[in-house]
Amino acid sequence: MSETGTGDVAEAAVDAAAAAAAAASDNWRRAGFAGAAIGVVAAGAAAGVALERLTVGRGMRKKARLALDAAGPYGALRGTPGKALADDGTALYYEVDEIDPEAAAPRRRRLFGRKTPAPVTVVFSHGYCLSQDSWHFQRAALRGLVRTVHWDQRSHGRSGRGASHAGSGSLPVTIDQLGRDLKAVIDAAAPEGPLVLVGHSMGGMTMMALAAHYPELVRERVVGAAFVGTSSGRLGEVSYGLPVAGVNVVRRVLPGVLRALGSQAELVERGRQATADLFAGLIKRYSFSSKDVDPAVARFAERMIESTPIDVVAEFYPAFAEHDKAEALAVFQGFPVLVLAGDKDLVTPSTHSEAIADVLRNAELVIVPDGGHLVMLEHPEAVTDRLADLLVRVGAVPAAANVGRYGSTAQPGG
Repeated sequence: MSETGTGDVAEAAVDAAAAAAAAASDNWRRAGFAGAAIGVVAAGAAAGVALERLTVGRGMRKKARLALDAAGPYGALRGTPGKALADDGTALYYEVDEIDPEAAAPRRRRLFGRKTPAPVTVVFSHGYCLSQDSWHFQRAALRGLVRTVHWDQRSHGRSGRGASHAGSGSLPVTIDQLGRDLKAVIDAAAPEGPLVLVGHSMGGMTMMALAAHYPELVRERVVGAAFVGTSSGRLGEVSYGLPVAGVNVVRRVLPGVLRALGSQAELVERGRQATADLFAGLIKRYSFSSKDVDPAVARFAERMIESTPIDVVAEFYPAFAEHDKAEALAVFQGFPVLVLAGDKDLVTPSTHSEAIADVLRNAELVIVPDGGHLVMLEHPEAVTDRLADLLVRVGAVPAAANVGRYGSTAQPGG
């Protein structure tokens, strides 16, 4: 391509990106004063995807997304479905993967009259704007070797919309409520036997809330825990990779922006569809750190986040600023704990994982190089390896078990 041709294409790409940002701003502006702030964010995202638009047309990108949606196996694993009821009546969807006798350890002879002990159950809790499918690689690797429960947080995935958070007189979402939800899922899906709790981001906070409200349950039944890319508090200090001036503006206006957008959910959802490329750029920046993430994995994450309605995003966001469960971490003392994070996580920085490990002095702290917030999708082999080691240490998986190996989905960043 000639130098002149390249310049023309570049100019057209930047113009297209700016037009998309302007369209997004127009849509969002109808939701209130917040449109101006969101327009700035949209413009930044537009600049970020302008380079991609130099060589890949919009129609081609749309076809690529459709092809990835059709061909990608991620999120296709299903187990035995079940439903738990939260204390406010919200239906919480979960799935159970039972042990495969052929994959488990050889049967041991037991004395006459003694009841076979209940197997260890590993309960996976997912993060904000995700679903149980975010644990795809770990679920695939452990399937049949150990009993697992994967559940969708309220208003996420296949679970029902939070009954107490919609309509007039609605209550705010709290991390404490999520802890009570986890208790309801445990009561329904794993009412007896030892437990290993695994949580990513909001899921890890949910585990802390469970410990705060039901410390006796954790002390009596939990034999191991894994905190992945999460925080025990002080999330209001996170910069999200922005300069000081920028993050101060975001902290000041974002709650109002989200409330305004949530009140115009139908309008905003149309805007999200019209500006899919802008959202894809933002999602990739805040989900992954690596230079070349598998496009199918990136699209998988994008699809999960896209499926979270904007009013749900708005309902949950304030809960993170109020989250403070540092004191509850003491309940996790006394059994093996894994604390893991990506070293370039912009959402729950690795320093927050280090703070958790400082409290849980016997915990194994793992910082994954070149890892972002969705480290279990970006570097699944590293996460699965350390999780499998934890399960061996607590006796949930035999040391000789053949845990599947799932390679990293990304190349190291430059």
